Amino acid sequence: MENRTLYERIGGDEALQLLTDKFYDLVFEHELISRLFKSDKDIIKEKQRLFLTQFLGGPQLYSDVHGHPMMRARHMPHTITEDDAVAWLQCMSQAVGVLPISKELKDELFDRFPRTAFFMVNS
Repeated sequence: MENRTLYERIGGDEALQLLTDKFYDLVFEHELISRLFKSDKDIIKEKQRLFLTQFLGGPQLYSDVHGHPMMRARHMPHTITEDDAVAWLQCMSQAVGVLPISKELKDELFDRFPRTAFFMVNS
């Protein structure tokens, strides 16, 4: 039985840096969802890296810096549709695809996102 967290098994912070870099390159260019990401790209990437660290079983970095994630509440000011969630997931799938990990780990990692993405839908 594997006792290491998903965060550790995908490669920790180095993997999350690569993932968030690729993901936000895609998101900021995406015709549908780029409108949701209007603030500083580096700040957004850092918040996502901190959140994903925590979300995947690593240190509680996001909570240490920003408090409880309260992700739905933090996203409520933005109109998010099901189409937005699908587009977000497509970008995340492409970003996960660049990680130098096994297909099984890529699938396990990506499987963590759909429920959360659709939980953010508010319109």
